[in-house]
Amino acid sequence: MEKSSDIFMEDLEHLKLHLTGKVVILGIGNTLRGDDGFGAVLAGRLKDRLACIVYNAETAPENYLGKIIKDKPDNLVIIDAVDFGGKVGEFRVLEAEGLKTTNLFSTHNASISLTINYLQSNLKVDIIILIIQPKSIAFGEDLSPEINNTLNKLEGWFAEAAQKT
Repeated sequence: MEKSSDIFMEDLEHLKLHLTGKVVILGIGNTLRGDDGFGAVLAGRLKDRLACIVYNAETAPENYLGKIIKDKPDNLVIIDAVDFGGKVGEFRVLEAEGLKTTNLFSTHNASISLTINYLQSNLKVDIIILIIQPKSIAFGEDLSPEINNTLNKLEGWFAEAAQKT
């Protein structure tokens, strides 16, 4: 089932509400595994362009927990490629609590859950997750055209929604 553009806009409006106050964006992904690199690539493109702190955690989000706690953000946005059974390149925005009740498959699933639980027990922070449906997470592949297309659109959206002043 394909999401309408209205639902995508609702997801982005919901995400925009979490780009206020002190914001940390945490991109997760393995750039050696095709579309799995989405979160890392987007974080790399957004770094130093937004009025947010952006970390490219690649495959080790646990290495950034201390930094995030020290930053004391109001909002944390986690970006990752996750198989949620959607159309390739489709994205969803979930509250951290929604991750626990959604049937997802990710190479990072355990680390995302552990990361969220750890941060919620050590910080008073709103956590939102931006996930994208990958096409392939096979070793040695580049990002698929569908993921690249969504990546470019989201990069532009973030640049407008959280621009430096």
